[in-house]
Amino acid sequence: MKAAYIEQIGPPENVRYGELPLPAAGPHDVLVRVAAVCVDPIDVYIRSGMFPLPLTFPFIIGRDMAGTVEKVGTAVTRFAVGDRVWCNNQGYDGRQGTFSEYVAVNEQLLYPLPKCVDEQEAVAFVHSGLTACIGLGLANVRPGETIFVNGGSGNVGSAIIQLAIGRGARVFATAGSSAGVDWCRSLGVDGIANYKVDDVNAALAKFAPDGVDIYWDTSGQPDFDSAVARLARGGRLILMAGLAARPSFPVGPFYVKGCSMYGFAITHATEADLATSAEEINCWMSAGKLRVRIDRVLPLSAAATAHRLVEEKAHLAGKIVLIP
Repeated sequence: MKAAYIEQIGPPENVRYGELPLPAAGPHDVLVRVAAVCVDPIDVYIRSGMFPLPLTFPFIIGRDMAGTVEKVGTAVTRFAVGDRVWCNNQGYDGRQGTFSEYVAVNEQLLYPLPKCVDEQEAVAFVHSGLTACIGLGLANVRPGETIFVNGGSGNVGSAIIQLAIGRGARVFATAGSSAGVDWCRSLGVDGIANYKVDDVNAALAKFAPDGVDIYWDTSGQPDFDSAVARLARGGRLILMAGLAARPSFPVGPFYVKGCSMYGFAITHATEADLATSAEEINCWMSAGKLRVRIDRVLPLSAAATAHRLVEEKAHLAGKIVLIP
């Protein structure tokens, strides 16, 4: 089969495209013919070595996948040949990635893809969607609560907005362009500000005079002074971005307000967390209530180019999807 892989960690130029053996599928595995994959920041971190993991080379890169079941192991009970499926949890913990024509996935790490959902749109949404689900669950978001999403027009930010609204929260978001502001508005935010030209604090004060219940910064460059100042008493701060960030922290204001902070990496999510979140995402996707932006669709042979664009933080309006 054709695959995109590396033989050692390093820059995007280390990504190769060529022939590798078809993966062996064990009794509990499902062999999937891949229809679409997606490039996430975590893919860049693993390929570069910034997120260190024990890898077996040649190592097929990638986490996400949507495709069709080609073959099932003798002990598989949840899937049959011809089923449409997706996953988000390959490419680490000893598992090869998804950037190939075929991938073998343990049935417990594979989820059904609703018939009405486009494979490219699904694979572009699931990583961000799972991140949003897990974070909102950790913070125990309740109907009527307020949430501030710093970077609402990004991939994760867009998912947070939609799933938070779906849980009954009121959402205030920021974006860095007029197009980003329009996109957030189209997702149904209750308040929006362009952080480059607007007075965010003034706009947020009108939205939530006593502060917001939840503050989620997707930028990767958290400013804790601003975050804690914007939180209400008992507010919750969510962290899931900024691998190299080392900001100062306002200890006094944080504990005086009785705030709490949750940090997580989706890479370390449990099977139970992923399964619960996948079920929620499938419900929303089936109802046609989740929207995602795809910046471009490229052939799998362009995996190195796609990695470079994500690593360089090019001006992408959505995800990069690759087709084997």
